[in-house]
Amino acid sequence: MQEKSHEKDVAEEVLKTHKAIESLGKSVAMLQKQLSVRHGYQQVVDVSTTNTSTERNQRKKVFMVIGINTAFSSRQRRDSLRETWMPQGEKLEKLEKEKGTVVKFMIGHSATPHSILDKEIDSEDAQYKDFFRLDHVEGYYNLSAKTKTFFSSAVATWDAEFYVKIDDDVHVNLGMLASTLALHRHKPRVYIGCMKSGPVLTKKTAKYREPEFWKFGEEGNKYFRHATGQIYAISKDLTTYISNNQPILHKYANEDVTLGSWFIGLEVEHINDGNFYCSTPDCQLKAEAGEVCVASFDWTCSGVCKSVGRMWMVHMFCGEDDKAVWDANYNSLR
Repeated sequence: MQEKSHEKDVAEEVLKTHKAIESLGKSVAMLQKQLSVRHGYQQVVDVSTTNTSTERNQRKKVFMVIGINTAFSSRQRRDSLRETWMPQGEKLEKLEKEKGTVVKFMIGHSATPHSILDKEIDSEDAQYKDFFRLDHVEGYYNLSAKTKTFFSSAVATWDAEFYVKIDDDVHVNLGMLASTLALHRHKPRVYIGCMKSGPVLTKKTAKYREPEFWKFGEEGNKYFRHATGQIYAISKDLTTYISNNQPILHKYANEDVTLGSWFIGLEVEHINDGNFYCSTPDCQLKAEAGEVCVASFDWTCSGVCKSVGRMWMVHMFCGEDDKAVWDANYNSLR
């Protein structure tokens, strides 16, 4: 009886050991599977990082990228710039190659794919080769989204020190713009333009009404300081910040307020430069004194009033010498 009891005890121990080994084997198999998944995931992450790094290394290094905001209906405005301060054809290519300055009209697409509006831009771009096409549906009330898309797309395409947004009814002296930005090239996070603080408009009939006015405190309050939308420049670090965080950056009704809001809470140097917002009478006086402005427009029109017919006149009285952009000493990218 004792022998049978002993054999039974041994059998039970063997069975327990077998089950323990079997359980251990399953645990090991599970761990191997998890390690395999993690290894595969790590490989994907590494490849993605490598591809991103490779893509960034392939970006062309330039000094500044200028995006001129335009619309489907603004052909005459675009032509008025091409005929004045914006180089065309070989000169535009030379400006990018020799001076590291990219100048493009930025525009999205219509709500209807391949519409006649899109085809007209295709034709115009084939002629002038001066458009930067965005993955964005055009519309006045989509301007904040368009600005976000422009900066994200631009930093993915060019490795620039500065990225500039300009409206298509503003006069600009490219040489003075470049020379001014060059003064700030060693600052990591700069935001340059006409820093204003206008009232938060609440009436439904107001052109620049802010639907989220309640976020800015009591009625009658003003916005935080931000650059007016006619022209402003931001450094590469800030453009990269917009690109990396675009899914969670909030958009307000007004594009200039929106951009300024993205930099609240960041270590950003706001630079209020008077040469970025000369009125058309003042720019002539400054030019006669040998001090041309970076940008000129009329406050009453939020741009050069009747710009299609007057841009040539503003250029004649307020424009810099034709050689200025080529003589400006800013093409050293390091």
